[in-house]
Amino acid sequence: MKLYPLFADLRGRPVLVVGGGTIGERKIAALMEAGACVTVGAVDLTPALREWVDHQRITWRAGRFEENWLDDVWLVIAATNDAALHARIAALAQARRVFVNVVDDAALSSFHVPAVIDRAPLTVAISSGGHAPMLARVLRERLEALIDPVWGLLAWMLGDMRTRIRARLPDLAARRRFYARLIDGPVRSLLRREQFAAAQTATEHLLESADDRPAGSVVLVGAGPGDPGLLTLRGLRALNEADVVLHDRLVSAQVLALARRDAERIEVAKQAGNHHATQEQIHALMLHHAAAGHRVVRLKGGDPFVFGRGGEELEFLRRHGIAYEVVPGVTAALACAAYAGIPLTHRDHAQSVRLVTAHCKHSIDTLDWRALAEERQTLAIYMGTSGLSAVQQNLIRHGRAASTPFALIQNGSRPEQRVVIGTLADLAERAAAHDIRSPALLIVGEVAALAGTLAWFGHPPLEAATLGTPALNGCNSSVRY
Repeated sequence: MKLYPLFADLRGRPVLVVGGGTIGERKIAALMEAGACVTVGAVDLTPALREWVDHQRITWRAGRFEENWLDDVWLVIAATNDAALHARIAALAQARRVFVNVVDDAALSSFHVPAVIDRAPLTVAISSGGHAPMLARVLRERLEALIDPVWGLLAWMLGDMRTRIRARLPDLAARRRFYARLIDGPVRSLLRREQFAAAQTATEHLLESADDRPAGSVVLVGAGPGDPGLLTLRGLRALNEADVVLHDRLVSAQVLALARRDAERIEVAKQAGNHHATQEQIHALMLHHAAAGHRVVRLKGGDPFVFGRGGEELEFLRRHGIAYEVVPGVTAALACAAYAGIPLTHRDHAQSVRLVTAHCKHSIDTLDWRALAEERQTLAIYMGTSGLSAVQQNLIRHGRAASTPFALIQNGSRPEQRVVIGTLADLAERAAAHDIRSPALLIVGEVAALAGTLAWFGHPPLEAATLGTPALNGCNSSVRY
């Protein structure tokens, strides 16, 4: 179940809680803190609830639930130990289009009460959609220590200044840059030391000196092969600061989701066999948005400097005076091999690694096949799957044994990862039989057979049982390590 996150303003609004026990008491305490006008319906109440009734902080409807209790309420919480009563309350509330929460019954609830980290006016809410409330509470406990109470003070101060900030910086991107500089500056430290006047002065100075039209910039960010956990912290920060994200088609949706929600996303479709944006068009897009003062992230699958044409893009940016930086990514050869359980080097089988591109006929024709066919090395070949037959034939023709193991890794590091292993003699045949498609990485060398025993992620390698495993003890270039 996917829920829409919603923070409700309940100040002065009538809310009903059915149940006068300890659970109802906890729910009522939170509602009172939010300013709701709470009515509790129950035969009996806890001592704390009775005290709140006596002090006229809440209203008590004594007795068993009646339908008219739902008149004019904004939402209702059912917190008794009577399952039949809960079902009745839920049905009646739904019929009236009143939001209802049934304690410990996600199916009957139209809203859920999250675990809350209170840094008023900043609130962090964690919900499991009613599936695992204890998990949400554990996460809240862990995050409590990470979220400094000073964030609440900062939120109050910025709330008081919001109208002035918007007037001074009407452009959204300019305001975002102001907030980024504020958060990274000394203001939080001053608030933590309770030097409120100094914090206010520092914020005022930063606002007055804010530049409405700063120079644009471009950050080349390696997105890795797909698993969002492999994105670097620096890459995540760049995505959070970006106004525009120019991304390859191979960048996973999970990584794209980490970008700031209001950033403009433009797909430039750099994928083997499907390039609807030329490199020149990508250059033009970078220039256009940077010239407009935007912070641009050029988000590339893998690493920008490993067959990512990152060098060409930096040369273009330098010629046009655009500020740039590079955030490396985990390249496909490293990540896909690791997720398939394949060590690229092994003292018994491979003392070097070559990273090779074979995306097109031109790159295949210009490779040094004699050097690539040498023994005791691992080839990690970035390629379109249409070139597999040519790779197979050239390696065997130049001396690589037909019995050399290979591993084809499709969608490496992603939930849909598939690994096919075999020998060089049947590479093209195996790939066709299993319908291997881009994105796919080919690993050739003795270490590829280790996927049969060392695989740990996703499904086991396909046809692994037919391949012997070595003992563990016993577009025009290649890169060698």
